[in-house]
Amino acid sequence: MARVYNWQLQREMSYWYPESRPKRQFAAVFDINKCIACQTCTLACKTTWTSGKGQEYMLWNNVESKPYGCYPLQWDLKLLKALGPQEWRGAKYEGRTIFEAAPAGERALGWRPGDLDYSYPNVGEDDCAGRIEHGADLHLPHAAWFFYLARICNHCTYPACLASCPRGSIYKRPDDGIVLLDQGRCRGYRECTKGCPYKKVYFNPLAGVSEKCIACYPKIEQGLQNQCFVNCIGKIRLAGWISKPDQANPENPIDYLVHVKKLALPLFPQFGLEPNVYYIPPLNAPAAFLRQMFGPGAAAALETYRTAVDDADLAGLLGLFGCTEQIVSRWKRQDDWVIAARENGDEIVRVPLREPVYLREAFDKKYQVTRTNCP
Repeated sequence: MARVYNWQLQREMSYWYPESRPKRQFAAVFDINKCIACQTCTLACKTTWTSGKGQEYMLWNNVESKPYGCYPLQWDLKLLKALGPQEWRGAKYEGRTIFEAAPAGERALGWRPGDLDYSYPNVGEDDCAGRIEHGADLHLPHAAWFFYLARICNHCTYPACLASCPRGSIYKRPDDGIVLLDQGRCRGYRECTKGCPYKKVYFNPLAGVSEKCIACYPKIEQGLQNQCFVNCIGKIRLAGWISKPDQANPENPIDYLVHVKKLALPLFPQFGLEPNVYYIPPLNAPAAFLRQMFGPGAAAALETYRTAVDDADLAGLLGLFGCTEQIVSRWKRQDDWVIAARENGDEIVRVPLREPVYLREAFDKKYQVTRTNCP
């Protein structure tokens, strides 16, 4: 195995192939504090990409209620248990990755879901940890808690699906880092579904090949954001490009959120894949749970998020989420306006730093009409 550098772990690690980063890497940030689990993103993806035969159970995008929700069943718990202790020393990961913990003869530590694991896509939906007795939910912050976790393929820098495939069917595009699957080479061994720790590769039993999220690359090539992004009701998603930490550009919104403010964090970085979908951790969830899910930076990220109201730049950038269908490669704040721009600096859209609030009287004296409850 080769030795590669994983900046999320702050160390070198073992991987099946030498390090080979694309010219630029597709990435995204999800603010899951704003997710309402309406599943509009799930349906947008489903109707666009997986409405065919053999794809009925495939959810390239899904939204889970944590801590009890999961699709497939226990996709995270089973691997966390198999991986054993995940030890961090400061920002450096001292435990084993799934590649370093792989059994003899295997390329990655993993497990293959069965039919039953895919039978309950809404398991745990809106389920809390703890009990709510006689209105105890009114006493916040609360002992009973849950949050929504929206998930797509992470288009990892070191994909386990790619490493696990004995046919070389899976590859990263050199221009944008999107992970795709060549179905012409695939023979349906399902090593990719076993290897992916996030379980975002699916097997089509009728076609006899694996299938996965393609990051809506036909739209990306046109400078447009993914289907699940632009259809998001809560405006929780922002697509763009991410740099290595030592090359971070503050004018790049993804770099700013991930590298500069360290607000957006990877999902289970200890697996060792260097995933490229980043999450702003949820408020009011236990610190230990968030540390396991997002790494040691979770507490500091939440503090940054709580004080965003006093940070005009950060608050403004968060306000750009969901404001345009186009990919935002550059951004800046000018006084009370926040501007999204293309790579060349051309303006896409501008939004006010603070939305104006208008109070309207219930009774309009000029027109002698009561507006209360009028459609």
